[in-house]
Amino acid sequence: MQKWAIGVFASVDAGLGVHLDVAKELGISTVQVHSPHQHTRTPEVAQAFLQRCREAGITVTCVFGGFDGESYADIATTARTVGLVPEATRAARVQEMKEISDFAKLLGVGCVGLHIGFVPEDRQGTSYKSLLEVTRDLLDHVKANGQNLHLETGQESADHLLEFIHDVDRDNLFINFDPANMILYGNGDPIEALKKVGHLVRSVHCKDAKWAAPDQRGKGWGTEVALGDGDVGMETYLRTLLSLGYTGPLTIEREIAHDRVQQKTDIGQAQRLLESLRTKIGV
Repeated sequence: MQKWAIGVFASVDAGLGVHLDVAKELGISTVQVHSPHQHTRTPEVAQAFLQRCREAGITVTCVFGGFDGESYADIATTARTVGLVPEATRAARVQEMKEISDFAKLLGVGCVGLHIGFVPEDRQGTSYKSLLEVTRDLLDHVKANGQNLHLETGQESADHLLEFIHDVDRDNLFINFDPANMILYGNGDPIEALKKVGHLVRSVHCKDAKWAAPDQRGKGWGTEVALGDGDVGMETYLRTLLSLGYTGPLTIEREIAHDRVQQKTDIGQAQRLLESLRTKIGV
């Protein structure tokens, strides 16, 4: 695979992420994919999707999990509903992530990812300790499938994410770094965060955002925008990745599924920007 191959976040059955046809039309060579619904996580669906990828010259690099009942309506709702943190749904969601790992194995993909949710701050609390236990259990299942698990950034500070990964104490737990999420959630400067966690970054998103007003950071959302139009600073982001030795795909994510036409336009803009920056930086 080419160093810094351009990728896009797509889906198996046109849920979250763009249609695979968009990646094919734009000549994008790698995709992270959102896992299909439970009833379509079958060997037949996996083989059909792989055949479509082969015909398009596309490599699947990571399969991301998501769950019914999750909502990103606002930060408080996100904290209450997303990932493995909510205790009422924790056991069922861990089981579902194991099934997603099994589906990723059918695709021949060595990486699964997810938003784990807002990791509790109290490292001595029962909820935190229980989260450690189920995360270890999931990681052991993932490892048996020959895979790593990537946690997506944003819902914790870089420091707390590092504490959690340290406390989990498994050698197949890494990071999918999304710089825009640090801004959207108000959890720290993305470049400084990347420098802190860079030794654990094994996949990245290329996404951009503008900060919320200073008095709203961490309370209200920032605003996602087209790549290059926000506060991340894409050239600095890529140069930082280079300094950290990251050579994997640059996966574009543009979360405006309600407007497929604009989404495709913005992904094309992002692709051109990344290609120009790749040339400028000399990669």
